Amino acid sequence: MTAGTAGMRADARRNRQRLLAAALAAFTEHGADDASLDEIARRAGVGIGTLYRHFPTRQALLEAVYRDQVEELCASARERSAAAASPAGALASWLRELMAFSATKRNLTSSLMSGPEGKRSEVALSCSAMIRDAVGGLLTQAQRSGEIRPDVDATDLLRLAHALSLAGEQPSTHADQPDRLMRVLLDGLRAVPAQDAP
Repeated sequence: MTAGTAGMRADARRNRQRLLAAALAAFTEHGADDASLDEIARRAGVGIGTLYRHFPTRQALLEAVYRDQVEELCASARERSAAAASPAGALASWLRELMAFSATKRNLTSSLMSGPEGKRSEVALSCSAMIRDAVGGLLTQAQRSGEIRPDVDATDLLRLAHALSLAGEQPSTHADQPDRLMRVLLDGLRAVPAQDAP
């Protein structure tokens, strides 16, 4: 339960979650700007008035969908960190999840990235900070274990993952190119034994 839903009745929380799921599907299929709000309400099994009670504007719905997805991504990082036998393995699997997230949520992020006067929206800024904290925790754990080189930081990883997700969208003769690029990135992150260092 998020802070925004803490005071809601159970049926209101269920409606909100159904609306978020329906909106995510519609935004993914049709784009954040073209998805019909009436269709989203129908998919969720509620009236349009219920949608507007929860999300007064398209932008409010878009921001809620994006924040919900980022919260899930960050929760996954915490779960992987707690459960993984190898901190580097946890980092690698979460980076793959981040790339998949970036690829499927691109139309959400592009609508959120610019606010008035070209400034990034508050939601985009806070979600970026959440993602940076999530990857930072996984990275620190992997560096302390000695598996990942110490000269990499969270910003480096996020920029590299973003570049790989963009590269994966380009036409290629190799169907497995995104996975191959991720393997190259992960190989580059591994700590080099002292005797092998240049």
